[in-house]
Amino acid sequence: MGETLVLNSGSSSIKFALFDENLSKKTHGSATEIGGASMLSVDGVDRGVSLTSHVDAMTVILKALQEKGVDPSSLAAAGHRVVHGGPHLTKPCRLGDSVLEEIERCTPLAPLHNPHNLSAIRALAQIAPDLPQCASFDTAFHTSNPDVARRYALPLEVTDPDVLRYGFHGISYAAMVRKLPDISGRKLPERLLALHLGNGASLCAIRNGRSVATTMGYSPIEGLTMGTRVGSIDANLVLRLAGQFGVERTGEILNNESGLLGLGGTSDMRGLHAESTSRSQFAIEHFCYWAVRHAGSMISAMEGLDGIAFTGGIGENDADIRGRILKGLAWAGASLNEGFNEAGQACLSDPGATVSTWIVPAEEEWMIACDALSVMEPA
Repeated sequence: MGETLVLNSGSSSIKFALFDENLSKKTHGSATEIGGASMLSVDGVDRGVSLTSHVDAMTVILKALQEKGVDPSSLAAAGHRVVHGGPHLTKPCRLGDSVLEEIERCTPLAPLHNPHNLSAIRALAQIAPDLPQCASFDTAFHTSNPDVARRYALPLEVTDPDVLRYGFHGISYAAMVRKLPDISGRKLPERLLALHLGNGASLCAIRNGRSVATTMGYSPIEGLTMGTRVGSIDANLVLRLAGQFGVERTGEILNNESGLLGLGGTSDMRGLHAESTSRSQFAIEHFCYWAVRHAGSMISAMEGLDGIAFTGGIGENDADIRGRILKGLAWAGASLNEGFNEAGQACLSDPGATVSTWIVPAEEEWMIACDALSVMEPA
């Protein structure tokens, strides 16, 4: 097998990473501001480029790889992050017409993500039609949740099979399951509370390596207080806001103007710490309170707790947030070594702790590369 190209496409950008046959990252970068003041970044070196479309962006990415001696024809596969697989795309798969149609059918479930994921897929197919393409889905990891966790208590006549609690950040959680035993030198905890904390934030209850509950639902808005998303909110309040502001404006408020931004004035956790105002401190307290409160729900879903793992930008880098959350979970057996936490060590708990606690760097690109190679292996 050759090298694997991993792609994560947004509305105006494509991030990429190249992995060798041993799944070591060789190079990475991004094409940003498509349609504007475009920039190509490769291994930290930036240069201005002219990009009017995702096809242009993909063209300059492949050219940059060629300049590093990587011919697209030599690649084993390209793996894409696709946010929403809906009820049917429940595992990584090779992309063909029927899969692309299903991804497109899921567009109403992820209107801000799936169309842009498709743009990169189609752009690459246009430029390198012989290159096999695969997809990993952020929703797939949570399809192991029981029906009682996935179904909303709605009457059948007003719902359809697409109306489910899907959960997100699944690629991150799948990578955590694979990486934590390597980091810890131990087998995966039977009942693992996983915290993906960043601008988007969620928790996952992982039992025997499988998701049994998660905090996000039909959309990524449910669950924790996030950078700009409100988190869980009473449906009647949403109806009130829609009546007051209209549906479209309410969607903007709940998705883009709430959370830490709405409470503290900025969505950046580092900025909230630096400001140290009553408003910023309340936003931090709100974030931690709801993380601890939802963690109790996840622990209940697993019927206990054997390990805790933090990932994501906040989870990996913010000792204060980790400390607050772990102190809030002391009742569940969580322990914290203050020195380990301040140093950002991989293990945050004392040796012999009943509930071991870890930092696991996010490895979503690596997981997508693993998925792509597994899909390409002969049956």
